[in-house]
Amino acid sequence: MDVPPLAGKIAALSLCALPVSYALNHVSALSHPLAVALMSALILGVLFVAIYSLSLGEISYDPLYAVFAVFAFTSVVDLIIALEEDGYVVGFMEFYTKEGEPYLRTAHGVFICYWDGTVHYLLYLAMAGAIRRRKRYRNLGLYWLGSFAMSILVFLPGNILGKYSSEIRPAFFLTIPYMLVPCWAGMKVFNQSRAPTCCTPNMVHEEQRKGLLRRPVDLALVIYLILAGFFTLFRGLVVLDCPTDACFVYIYQYEPYLRDPVAYPKVQMLMYMFYVLPFYGLATYALTFPGCSWLPDWALVFAGAVGQAQFSHMGASMHLRTPFTYRVPEDAWTCFFVCNLLYALGPHLLAYRCLRWPAFFLQPLLPGPPAHHKKQH
Repeated sequence: MDVPPLAGKIAALSLCALPVSYALNHVSALSHPLAVALMSALILGVLFVAIYSLSLGEISYDPLYAVFAVFAFTSVVDLIIALEEDGYVVGFMEFYTKEGEPYLRTAHGVFICYWDGTVHYLLYLAMAGAIRRRKRYRNLGLYWLGSFAMSILVFLPGNILGKYSSEIRPAFFLTIPYMLVPCWAGMKVFNQSRAPTCCTPNMVHEEQRKGLLRRPVDLALVIYLILAGFFTLFRGLVVLDCPTDACFVYIYQYEPYLRDPVAYPKVQMLMYMFYVLPFYGLATYALTFPGCSWLPDWALVFAGAVGQAQFSHMGASMHLRTPFTYRVPEDAWTCFFVCNLLYALGPHLLAYRCLRWPAFFLQPLLPGPPAHHKKQH
């Protein structure tokens, strides 16, 4: 997969978040939650107008260029929030985390801001650069879609259900476009044409004739998916207060963060159980029986989703903003990191396998009608 050059214009525009946030932090009028929400909406509106006027050609070619440009700006804002909450910078976004979205000051909020300000930011620049140069970015878009969707699906319910439910401010409703835009963007990404493969019909036929035991990489992935599926089900039962001794020992001695009243870890484990677990089952089927052409796309989506989720979950489990009683005990660090790193790595290996050797998943080509040759006289 070729990685397109980054969009320099979008990068320069997104860095305007630094002086803007610094200036707004010193405006005394922004000490009211409603004023913070209105000012945030105004800035995003002005930003969209500026992008539209400066990049009309790119937007007419692909409207997602404007979406990636605006989201790149918000990614820089999120990175500033994370750095400020960890004490690396001062005086930029304190007004917003106090009066706008105070739940961003949680350990989970800090780490989703880190992910958005680094991984998502680079993805936005790469996809915007691809649009500017009229190149494909479907694979990058699918990874971003899964990552972004998982972030929203855990963060928003966690805000409503957790201990910060009484801290909902008007700025919370600015997340509504964050829910709607990815739906539209995801449809456009999925509707883009796939990159052509170099697999000939003979290669596809030969690869699909092999059984699972003759494909050691696929066999290893199937074993991984089965084990990861059991681990997913187990942690889902843990957060549902399963009374077995194994669940009791795990939640108190290995991942006490699952008991944190902020609700993000509980929502995360339920998302795993209801969405990732069925995908693991379907992926096991697709690695066993040929012709499941849907797997490469969805493997990328779930790789992004699990990558984002595990980064936030592992980081929040150790962060100082998590109360000490809910942090991972020191004697369980090794087990915690090994299990969770493997859980994050597996979907990425699956996506890499699907993209690197796609022949097994392609639809077999049907033989065409026999050619009729006219008799030469």
